[in-house]
Formats: sequence, C-alpha cells, structure tokens
Amino acid sequence: MTPSVPVASLTDVFGRPLRSLRVSVTDRCNLRCRYCMPEEEYVWLPREELLAFEEIRELVSAFTDVGVDAVRLTGGEPLLRRDLPRLVEMLRQNPRIQDLALTTNGVQLAEHAQALRDAGLHRITMSLDTLRADRFQALTRRDTHARVLRGLEATHRAGFGGTKIDTVVVRGVNDDELVDLLEFGKRQGAEVRFIEYMDVGGATEWSMDKVFSRAEILELLTRCYGTIVPVGEASSAPAERFLLPDGTVFGIIASTTTPFCRRCDRSRLTADGMWYLCLYAQQGINLRQPLRAGASRDELKSAIASAWQRRNDRGAEERESQRYRGAFVGIKQLRQGPHLEMHTRGG
Repeated sequence: MTPSVPVASLTDVFGRPLRSLRVSVTDRCNLRCRYCMPEEEYVWLPREELLAFEEIRELVSAFTDVGVDAVRLTGGEPLLRRDLPRLVEMLRQNPRIQDLALTTNGVQLAEHAQALRDAGLHRITMSLDTLRADRFQALTRRDTHARVLRGLEATHRAGFGGTKIDTVVVRGVNDDELVDLLEFGKRQGAEVRFIEYMDVGGATEWSMDKVFSRAEILELLTRCYGTIVPVGEASSAPAERFLLPDGTVFGIIASTTTPFCRRCDRSRLTADGMWYLCLYAQQGINLRQPLRAGASRDELKSAIASAWQRRNDRGAEERESQRYRGAFVGIKQLRQGPHLEMHTRGG
C-alpha cells in the first residue's frame, strides 16, 4: 500500500472538518431493539437501488479525496450484507483511510470475525445492552444473546484490538447493569461506552423520562468506584472518556443531554447512496444518481465539497433546546420516508 497523501482540510460553516464517514451497507437488521426498531415490519429500501461494492468504493474514494480518513461500516446490521469481507478488502486498498471500523450487533460475528480481520478491518464496535439473556430477549425480541457473546469472543481469537462495547442505557430497563457491564468489559479487554437513549428517527417510544443521563451515569459509577476523572483529550469522537481509579477507561455518549454538535466531523452514507450531513437531518443528498449517470470523480468531489461547506446542522443541540420534547418522527412519517429511520442511516 502506498503512503497516505495529505489533503487540504474541508470545513463547514462552523469550521468543522469532514473527517469521518459512516457507510451503511444495508437497512436490514436481525434484531428489533425497542429503542431503535420498535415495530416488527418496516418499509425497506428497494434492492435495485442499493449500492454495489464497487459503487461504495468509488464514493468512499471521492470522500477520502476531500479529507475523510475514518470509515465505519454500519447497517442496519452490516453482517447481513453478503460477502462483506470483500468490501473491506476493497476499502483497505485506499491509502487515505487510517481507521476502517465496523459496528455490529454481534449476532453473526462469530462466523465472520476472522474473515473480516484477514480482509483488513481495523476495529470492531459491538452493541450489547445487557448481560442477561432474558432481558436481551425482551429488549430485542430475539433469542440470540449467546450468539452475541460468542461473537465478542471471536474478535479476540481473530486478533482484533481496540474493541468497544456500546450500551444504550434506558431508565428502568438496564440502568441497573452499568457496573456489571463495566466489569464485563474489563474481563473482555473492551472499552465500554454508555449511550444516552436518543430521540432519533425510529425511536417512536422515546420520551425524556426514559433517558438515563450522563450526570446520572457518573453519579452511579462514582458511588461504586470512587473518584472518576475525565481523560481530557482533544477529540472529535462522540464519546467523552473517563478514568476509573484502577485505570479502566470508559466512555459516555451524551448527545441527548450534552450534545457535541460543535465538534461533529461525521456524516452518513445510506446503503442506496443518500448522504446525510447530520443524524437529525430531514433531507439528504442523492449521490447514487450522479454516480450511476457517469459523474467523474472530480464531479463527485465537487458535489461533496459544496454541500459540506454549506453545512450548518446542529440537530442534537436544536433538539436539546426544545422545551417540550417528544418522539422526533412519527410512525406514519417513517413509513412514508424510510430514510428517516435510524437503522437506514446507520446510527
């Protein structure tokens, strides 16, 4: 692989660079988590509109040409996309990608971890909201908890480092497991990140009283462990990281009560080529259309640069400032516009 070639920094209206791209490879998921996909049936993206791997590679190359250096593959559940290691291998050839990661629910990870590692994937983030099989089934409406745990074990065997465990904390559902999950993460050598329940598209059962906040998480953990201090790093990552007295690092993603819009450098490409500049954006930019119409790399780069330089999104901050706050998007609107769904945008 040739050395990475630096590119000029591309910034938006607020000076935020375009650095991180989340690429959804499918809108399908094999779980039905109540905070994300509370319904059983959904309106799915037409299969003929899904990007081929070669199209994903071309769009990602256009993004890396204008500054992106971190790419995360998401879904839905990305491991439902057939031959995903082949896409990883294709993206690995891009010298400008410094961090190539995957977010997964872990159900099929045991079968694919080694192939993903061999293909060149750098890191894995796995969603795990509970250590209790009965609670997992109630939360996801699927009986696959043991498979998820086997998937995490497979990451170790495959040689992955830097693994993270993401836990969405919902009041009255799993807020009594935070210490257990941290201790589990220690044993697994994985960094646990607690995520506030977010009122994004698809979260039709969301309400503010179900949010277990950053402040409450820190208070609970302080009672158990003692003094907790911030890591104090300059980072655009969504998680604020903290140190326990024994040196264990954990994170909190508090976009509901403490939005981080001012340092957000990420955007999202859906499986059918719609580009969203904010998780809360109501409108996206269709990159599939010019790509399939034969647009050149320079034309794609120009479209991306022009849109990013006009970007002024602060979705989470705007939601946080609302006095009365309910579900972000209703079921009827979601069925009419599946791109508004969290599982379509890739979280």
